[in-house]
Amino acid sequence: MITKEITLISWNVNGIRAAYKKGFLDWLEATQPDILCLQETKIHAHQLTAEMVTPPHGYHTFYSHAERAGYSGTAIWSKEKPISVSEGFGFPEFDSEGRTVVAEFKEFILYGTYYPNGGNATKDRLTYKHNFYDAFLNQHLKPLVASGKPVILTGDFNTAHFPIDLARPKENEKKSGFMSEERVWLDKLVEMGFVDTFRALHPDEADRYSWWDMQTRARDRNVGWRIDYFFATQNLMPFVIDADIHDQTLGSDHAPCVLKLAF
Repeated sequence: MITKEITLISWNVNGIRAAYKKGFLDWLEATQPDILCLQETKIHAHQLTAEMVTPPHGYHTFYSHAERAGYSGTAIWSKEKPISVSEGFGFPEFDSEGRTVVAEFKEFILYGTYYPNGGNATKDRLTYKHNFYDAFLNQHLKPLVASGKPVILTGDFNTAHFPIDLARPKENEKKSGFMSEERVWLDKLVEMGFVDTFRALHPDEADRYSWWDMQTRARDRNVGWRIDYFFATQNLMPFVIDADIHDQTLGSDHAPCVLKLAF
């Protein structure tokens, strides 16, 4: 018997203030997820408006802000008050960029994360990205998963996993976001017991992307990448009833990703 359904949405809004100007509140009114994870909020605490702190429909809001102005930043909005909330995952060099909010609920622990971008494959940013991946996976997640706690990872991972996950895989093999050393990290995540919920429910579905290059108007031609995910530990998969990408939703260069659970 189903006693509780939970809809989660994750969206890289590419600036929360910009999103508000592009109809974010109308979208929120129409969708009303139980939990909303936002990436690239690009805002500091003192810049949050009243409706960003206490939005409609009774959301509890939690933010992590980057020290650098107009950069990075994440948030979790939840209708149900979490048991606990924390910022970051214990590494100051990464947490200073406001990349992670963690919320614990009765059913699972949720990580809303904006993973680093490797830029134009420059050495410094690629190193930073790999160091972030390794610290998060090996030093933080591994003991948590070993404890048996159900965990959901969501956000902009900035890496496409398989050729099916981007429109032009061959042309991008040497570009950050589809380099073999980046994709290996996602392999390790799966080996640890995490499941890509969208691909689990849509194993052969191609041409489904969550990000498009704005400069080349790639969205008009659907030349995109699937780099935004909901990964869940195996012990949550029996409760997954839907996973999707709302790729027709505008307002950002990313599309919202959706996960629905029934307990």
